[in-house]
Amino acid sequence: MLKRTLLAILFCVLSVPAVAQCVGDGFLDQLSPADRNALAQAASDIPFGNGTVWTAKKGDQQVTVVGTMHVYDPRLEGIRERLKETVQRADLVLVEATQEDQKTLEQLVVTEPGILFLTEGPTLRDLVDDDTWATIAEAASSRSLPPFMAAKMQPWYLSMMLSIPPCAMQDMVSGNLGLDHMIMQDAAAAGVPTQAVEDIMTLFTIFQQDPLEEQIDLLRISLLAPDTQRQMFVSMLDSYFAGDIATLWEMSRIAVRQTPGISKEQADLYFEETEASLLVGRNRAWMPVMADALARHDDVVIAVGAAHLMGDSGVLKFLQDRGWDLSQGL
Repeated sequence: MLKRTLLAILFCVLSVPAVAQCVGDGFLDQLSPADRNALAQAASDIPFGNGTVWTAKKGDQQVTVVGTMHVYDPRLEGIRERLKETVQRADLVLVEATQEDQKTLEQLVVTEPGILFLTEGPTLRDLVDDDTWATIAEAASSRSLPPFMAAKMQPWYLSMMLSIPPCAMQDMVSGNLGLDHMIMQDAAAAGVPTQAVEDIMTLFTIFQQDPLEEQIDLLRISLLAPDTQRQMFVSMLDSYFAGDIATLWEMSRIAVRQTPGISKEQADLYFEETEASLLVGRNRAWMPVMADALARHDDVVIAVGAAHLMGDSGVLKFLQDRGWDLSQGL
C-alpha cells in the first residue's frame, strides 16, 4: 500500500521542480552516523549508481543514456545545452512518454475523469474519520488545493499531490518543463523522431491496482510534516545534480523505515514491492522496445527517469549485457 507514496518519494527527482522556497537543511543532514555509513555502503553496492549521462558504443553505433527529471529546475539548462548537439544528430530519441502521448492523456482525463477522480459513490470526506479529514483538508489548503476538490480525488492521486511540500507547489504549476521535455523540444526542432518506451496508461494501471481501502491507508501514511517533506526534497535534488542516484535511492529506503507505525520489516517489504512494480518491472518491459530501436538505428538517445539507469535491471546493465561499451558523460 505504500507504493504510491514511494512513487512520489523515490521518483521525486523525476517529477518535481527544484524551487527557491525549498531550501535549508536536507534529510541527509538528519541521519545518524550509523545510518550515513549504511547508506554509503548500500549505495556503493548498486551497479551504475553514479552519473546521469552515459555513452554506450558498439562498433559504429552509439547510444546516449540520460537520467532525467520531468519538471523544471534552472540547473537543467546547462545539461540541456551539453546534450543539444547529441540529441539533434540522433536517429531516434526514446522517452517514457512523447509529447503526443501527454496530449492524449490530457484529453483522456477530460473524457474519463475516473482515472484521477472519484466520480461515483462517497467522497473521501465520507470515507475517513473527522480527525483524518481535518489533517487532509489542512494539508490540501496549504498547497492551494481546495478541500472540496481533494475530497473528490482518487486516494492514490491525492497522496501524490500531498507528497509535494507546500514550498514547491507554486512553481510546480508554473508551466516550466523538465529535462525530458527539453530533449523532446530540441529533437523536434531538428526533425528527430521520438518514441515512447511504454504505453501512456502503464503507470495508471500500477497506481490503481490497490483496493480503495488500501489507498486510503496510504493516504494517511503520506501525510508527512512539511519540514520533513522539504528536507527530502532538498537532499533528493542535491543528490540528482551531484549524480548520486544510488544515494537518493537508499536515502528513500531509510525514509520509509522512519515512517511512524511501520516496522523495519514492513518498510523493507513495501520498498521491495515498489522497486519491483515501478522500477524493475517497467525496465524489463522496456527492454524489447529498446532492443528493437537499437537494431533499427545507429545513433539513439534514451532519456528516462534517473532511477531507471542504475541497478542489475537498469538500462545501463541492459546495454552492458548486450556488448555495449559504457562510459560516463558524452
